[in-house]
Amino acid sequence: MVSMTAFIAGIKERFESEKGATMVEYGIMVAFIAVLVMAAVIILGPEIAGLFTQVSNAIP
Repeated sequence: MVSMTAFIAGIKERFESEKGATMVEYGIMVAFIAVLVMAAVIILGPEIAGLFTQVSNAIP
């Protein structure tokens, strides 16, 4: 009986835990950072490519 009560208390504790919410928050932050990096690459990519082209053309 005691082990069954402990088992039920353990399951109840797992459902009341906030680990899942924290993981979701970290996932949202990582997704937001990925979107920002992709936007920066799309916006700055052609300018950086142009700079590399100028440098490579300047080298004899």
